[in-house]
Amino acid sequence: MALDPSHLPVDATPFGRPLSNFARRLKDRQVKLVAIGSSTTAGEGGIAPYPQRLLADLRIQFPNVTVDVINRGVGGEEAPKELMRFQNDVFDQNPDLVIWQVGTNAVWQSADQKPPSFDQTTQAIRDGIDQLLATKLIDVILMDLQYVPALLTPAKKDRAIAMVDAISEIAHAKGVNIFRRFELMQGWHDIAGISFDRMVDPGDDSRLHASDWTTDKMTWQLTFAIDAAVKKAEAS
Repeated sequence: MALDPSHLPVDATPFGRPLSNFARRLKDRQVKLVAIGSSTTAGEGGIAPYPQRLLADLRIQFPNVTVDVINRGVGGEEAPKELMRFQNDVFDQNPDLVIWQVGTNAVWQSADQKPPSFDQTTQAIRDGIDQLLATKLIDVILMDLQYVPALLTPAKKDRAIAMVDAISEIAHAKGVNIFRRFELMQGWHDIAGISFDRMVDPGDDSRLHASDWTTDKMTWQLTFAIDAAVKKAEAS
């Protein structure tokens, strides 16, 4: 039974491009996805991270298919360090789809962290996408920042928006899909009136990490977007 998105207050922007490799492997009834990124991917604060939930949702959405979701998230990392892990954590896994959650840690940092520069981060994203696309066997989804108080302070908001815009521009230039998490969560907050107290993990004093509710709803939206992009590939 497919998940029903009708009760969700604001929907994610659909992917602009088909997931051709993923759709082809679905016909073989076996798909593999690698999720790489930082704490959103790895998990934080005892909340089940989105890759774990995505595995369950995809198995509902694509019954009778063997689905494997490999979580390669490392909390606190950013694109340059993640790129260094690509051979072991991505290519050696032979995925059909890679979701790269990126950009947050170049904007936000704790007192003992020094993030990579804006330019270092965006260049690493470009280089990583080029490596993924060069295989011609991997579909790519970029996931941008979360819309949360920690990234919306006067000191960080402009940089956060600039990073969101840069990721969007890179995705467009490279011809890959982007899951617009920042826009989706902003819509939940500004349009649907969902409070940050509900959207942010109540145990996170930094007000950076998503709540169980947000992670659950976001993963459903990602599942629907993947399903629609598969249908687009099948139609073409």
